[in-house]
Amino acid sequence: MDNSAVTANMMGLQVPLLPGLVDGLGAQLLQRRQLYAGTMSKLRMLMICRMAKPEEVLIVEDENGNIVRETMKDNDVLVQYKIMRETLIYLSHLDHEDTEKQMLKKLSKQLSGEDWTWNNLNTLCWAIGSISGSMMEEQENRFLVMVIRDLLNLCEITKGKDNKAVIASNIMYVVGQYPRFLRAHWKFLKTVVNKLFEFMHETHPGVQDMACDTFLKIVQKCKRKFVIVQVGENEPFVSELLSALATTVADLEPHQIHSFYESVGHMIQAESDPHKRDEYLQRLMELPNQKWGEIIGQARQSVDFLKDQDVIRTVLNILQTNTSVASSLGTHFLSQISLIFLDMLNVYRMYSELISSSIAEGGPYASKTSYVKLLRSVKRETLKLIETFLDKAEDQPQIGKQFVPPMMDPVLGDYARNLPDARESEVLSLFATIINKYKVAMIDDVPRLFEAVFQCTLEMITKNFEDYPEHRLKFFSLLRAIATHCFAALIRLSSQQLKLVMDSIIWAFRHTERNIAETGLNLLLEMLKNFQASEFCNQFYRTYFLSIEQEIFAVLTDTFHKPGFKLHVECGLLTEPLWDAATVPYPYPNNGMFVREYTIKLLSTSFPNMTAAEVTQFVNGLFDSRNDLSTFKNHIRDFLVQSKEFSAQDNKDLYAEEAALQRERERQRMLSIPGLIAPNEIQDEMLDS
Repeated sequence: MDNSAVTANMMGLQVPLLPGLVDGLGAQLLQRRQLYAGTMSKLRMLMICRMAKPEEVLIVEDENGNIVRETMKDNDVLVQYKIMRETLIYLSHLDHEDTEKQMLKKLSKQLSGEDWTWNNLNTLCWAIGSISGSMMEEQENRFLVMVIRDLLNLCEITKGKDNKAVIASNIMYVVGQYPRFLRAHWKFLKTVVNKLFEFMHETHPGVQDMACDTFLKIVQKCKRKFVIVQVGENEPFVSELLSALATTVADLEPHQIHSFYESVGHMIQAESDPHKRDEYLQRLMELPNQKWGEIIGQARQSVDFLKDQDVIRTVLNILQTNTSVASSLGTHFLSQISLIFLDMLNVYRMYSELISSSIAEGGPYASKTSYVKLLRSVKRETLKLIETFLDKAEDQPQIGKQFVPPMMDPVLGDYARNLPDARESEVLSLFATIINKYKVAMIDDVPRLFEAVFQCTLEMITKNFEDYPEHRLKFFSLLRAIATHCFAALIRLSSQQLKLVMDSIIWAFRHTERNIAETGLNLLLEMLKNFQASEFCNQFYRTYFLSIEQEIFAVLTDTFHKPGFKLHVECGLLTEPLWDAATVPYPYPNNGMFVREYTIKLLSTSFPNMTAAEVTQFVNGLFDSRNDLSTFKNHIRDFLVQSKEFSAQDNKDLYAEEAALQRERERQRMLSIPGLIAPNEIQDEMLDS
């Protein structure tokens, strides 16, 4: 038996697995269970009555006793919920029957009115939702049939807007926690989804948001159920939904409509017949496409039509709707994006010119005006839509060939021509996505990309560590994509350009922003690996090895930078000396000896408080352990603490990898006890055919 199973058994959470245990340990556990049964039952009731509010619930009672939408998450309550949820799951495993009996008894008192209050219903439903996954499927099905039926009845018989809002939020929370039950019971699933559509017309604060969130959560886990014709139905549910689409979303805000469209995109994605899939997509996008067609038609008559603020907002809304569907539909969004792509690039170019002329006329403050911000939102959303589609689309080279060339001038050329304040950082992330997706196929476009974004972006971000924060990380992510997939294009750069690349990498890992520093280090590692395998290995290391080593030790021993790092260079692989014979009179027997001596000198200068013997011992230890990564890292950690720079600091970052392993072990332990990790958090494929 593994440790987690033994732990669970010792706590009496599972029936002992080995027959021999029944007489000995099994009998003891049974006795202990019976001894504490009464106390545990009272504790269960206490947990159910006092359950804390989970994160998904958006509807709360304010200090005046009104039901309102939650404005800010209370982290203390979330921590309390997590602890109470785990406790209740353990209690549930100890006696499923008692847990079910107590919950159903409390629910019947809500229905009869004997125990009805908002708080009593809330805590009960939060407790019911929190034990999802802890029961056997058959018991869970029986239990939930009664729970959902009673909650729906309660919603019908209760009067008052606030009361209905509380019941609605509880129904939505409970059904969202039990995808396994909904997949197995189509009639309940359909009833629940239709109830969510009713709640989407309920204007009470928070109800519509929660209805849209719950709909998305349910669809992600049950999508296949909506595209097959169920027993007793004439057509798949998705077709029925699309026929009534305009009515269903009539009362929703734009952000809620985007969430709704994303949900329907998940349904359509589950349809395996391409003709039906395209037909569903065309029906889904009918309303936004009709509006888009009208706007483009008017713009062809007079381009000034596109300058109206209300029109700009409508264009933005249409693009956001498209992005939502692209995020859930992936490759199958091709027919829709092809329909609007070229017109979208024309709008992008026009808005870009408007922004540039506004900033040129109004100076730097013009970029802060609401009009310019709105225009930039459209540009950003255009880039986000293209990036989302290309990122989610399966690896099909013809998609890249169709979409990348037309973007070169409107997007890349525009970035180069623009003033720094008008450059969108999303251009960098879009091209990083394109290179990561189409890899070496993009190699011929790298010089053009380099010319358009490299120099001008570096000028923006190297003046200090603060300006243009979004451009920083995205720029280095783009550079890493090029180094990983199009390294041959970097080798073709001139020596000045390559020096610029190396300087920018060093500048990145010296950055005090952790994510930028880590991207810089990973980028450097990629470059070293690639150069080591290339014919330019000797030339590269002669030029850069010493300065790289110096910079790495500088950030490694600087308390602002704590990510551990291993220099992946085997000095013995180099066939030419690293030292300059003109300035170093003593000929070293090999590069290893030279690097050893150079490193000792470098560290002795940096740490005058350490003796020469201590530094030599450390450097010798690095060489001895360079083929064993864990010994190598421990050796560096010991040195950093010994160097006194880190001794009085919080050094948990030096052990980040070990902490990650510990978290994974904890997750595996939780997976061994049903329900501890909620079904919604388990990333399974949920194949619900």
